Amino acid sequence: MSMTITEKILAKASGRRKVDPGENVWLDVDVLMTHDVCGPPTIGIWKREFGKDAKIWNKDKLVIFPDHYIFTKNPQANRNVEILREFAKEFNVQNYYDVGTERYKGVCHIALAEEGYNIPGTVLFGTDSHTCTSGAFGMFSTGVGNTDAAFILGTGKIWEKIPQSLKFTFEGKLPAYLTAKDLILKVLGEITTDGGTYCALEFDGDAVFDLSMDERMTLTNMAIEAGAMNGIIAADAVTEAYVKRRTNKSYEIYNSDADASYKSKFVIDASKLEPSVAKPHSPDNYDSVRNVKGTKLTKSYIGSCTGGKLSDFISAAKILLGQKVKIPTFIVPASTSVAQQLDEETISGITLKQIFENAGCAIAQSSCAACLGGPMDTTGRAVDGETIISTTNRNFPGRMGSKKSAVYLASPLTVAASAINGVITDPRDFL
Repeated sequence: MSMTITEKILAKASGRRKVDPGENVWLDVDVLMTHDVCGPPTIGIWKREFGKDAKIWNKDKLVIFPDHYIFTKNPQANRNVEILREFAKEFNVQNYYDVGTERYKGVCHIALAEEGYNIPGTVLFGTDSHTCTSGAFGMFSTGVGNTDAAFILGTGKIWEKIPQSLKFTFEGKLPAYLTAKDLILKVLGEITTDGGTYCALEFDGDAVFDLSMDERMTLTNMAIEAGAMNGIIAADAVTEAYVKRRTNKSYEIYNSDADASYKSKFVIDASKLEPSVAKPHSPDNYDSVRNVKGTKLTKSYIGSCTGGKLSDFISAAKILLGQKVKIPTFIVPASTSVAQQLDEETISGITLKQIFENAGCAIAQSSCAACLGGPMDTTGRAVDGETIISTTNRNFPGRMGSKKSAVYLASPLTVAASAINGVITDPRDFL
């Protein structure tokens, strides 16, 4: 009966005592999330396939966050949001967080956590590959296409194959010059962008459980960059404290059995890692900052579901305090809550927002912004010939805009240090 945490959660969702990797099962879905890019086609498919009498299986379990292409004059992007707005009104969807209102929350993956939808032991599907972010809460969470989402919308169920699990144990203490971004880039460098294909990436070890929930979300967020189905971290006291502050929903905590079976196991000494980057044009193009130090940059970007959380901005502010940036540097909070906290959190008596403004950074509205490229008027978007260092999660050609640009992925510490010098810089030079 030994199972991993992922297998236990999926066994519960399928109404079975035990499941094994490779088995196909029907799952009962606890939450379905969508946004302005994939929400309209999902709704269209649902209406077409379920007919004029189509009904949402459970309105309380549907959550919609416009967040990708929203602060733009692009008419197609604006129409997508209008479709969501019309749908929410027609079907009385209460969990719709409309842009331009006080209910607007920002990037879906961070908003799910902040609004109490991430519940240990549950199953969450979203029409976005980075839905695996929620796995940081000891739950199963993954992305699906529009057709699968439409089926969930109408039935509350989905047919899935149980994944094998890969286990990454980070031992030791994480040095002050490293963040969770350095850990996940190390994982991607080890196994590549297809090394976790249709697997569960389970993160364990003292260095992981010493992380805040913000930082844990960075690890699970980028599990998809290894081709994984989901990333997951067992819930502990830190998780429970975060969840209880945001919801009174009941939950169940699962842990992997000591003798559970894994496809592979990796043990990494976190104390011996160096600040790292993913060089263009793939998240697994791993290298140390030391080896690419001095690379000339045209822009830096601190934001996204991976790098726009409060902990990311605290890390960046520690570097930028009393400094000036040499290149255009964009600060993009992942949520409206984080944006508010930039006005509240202080270092040496100075708010994070003031630190960034004093350093010469541009602070944008909460959204996905340039992480997914976006229309031409998107904040921070890459143009031809640019070399950018970013806290985002992908650096494929064109990901942040122009296909004729190059993106280095790095931690907020490394991005901030590099913004000051205008070249890739080791954060240890400032710490």
